[in-house]
Amino acid sequence: MLPDFLIIGTQKGGTTSLHDQLCAHPLVLPPVQKEVHYFTHNATRPESWYRSHFPAAARHAPAGRRAVTGEATPYYLFHPGAPARAQSLLPAVRLIVLLRDPVARALSHHNHELALGYEDLPFESALAAEDGRLAGEAERLAADPRATSHAHQHFSYVARGRYADQLERWLEHYSRRQLLVLISEEFFADPARVTLEAQRFLALPEEPPQSLAPRNARRYARVDDRLRRRLAGLFTDQNDRLSRLLDRDLPWE
Repeated sequence: MLPDFLIIGTQKGGTTSLHDQLCAHPLVLPPVQKEVHYFTHNATRPESWYRSHFPAAARHAPAGRRAVTGEATPYYLFHPGAPARAQSLLPAVRLIVLLRDPVARALSHHNHELALGYEDLPFESALAAEDGRLAGEAERLAADPRATSHAHQHFSYVARGRYADQLERWLEHYSRRQLLVLISEEFFADPARVTLEAQRFLALPEEPPQSLAPRNARRYARVDDRLRRRLAGLFTDQNDRLSRLLDRDLPWE
């Protein structure tokens, strides 16, 4: 099989939890691994390599029912080359996005990189260094399917919160009806309701989820209000554009 759906982001937005909830549905066949990175790190590999990560429906689907499969690679939303690459192979795929308060997402992202050992700067210093670290990286990734960038993937604390830019890039290649945008805070508050919304988007019979435990949650140090306000100000224009794009108020404004 090739995937019927992609959970494309955002990182630290609840994608692992939603992926697990969807894969618990009897008509969703899980991939070999959650994050395949075919349209980012593995773009030069053959289609057969990508297919090898998904099951054969004839062997695994319940009798008389059509099963679906998909994967969740949160880096797809942010990677500049991913939308065109995905559209060339999967023009009919359904896309699911979880968007989290960009301030909270940036804090969680930095905490995640510290825990992995990729980051050694404190949060405010990492923010100050971000533009220099990312300079020219998006252009290089877009131009060369063989290129990878450690900085672009790991040190993009503010850049990944510019959601309007990222969604508009995907909407250059896919129709709006193929895109389901969910709000992470609403998923965290009521995971059953949001999971059922995702099931309906995938044309699955509703199956209330059984296990609703969060995945990959971490505690992190509180950031002072001055820095939080300054960081929030960086997203004001993006949040306004996003609100218009989605035609809804955002709970983190």
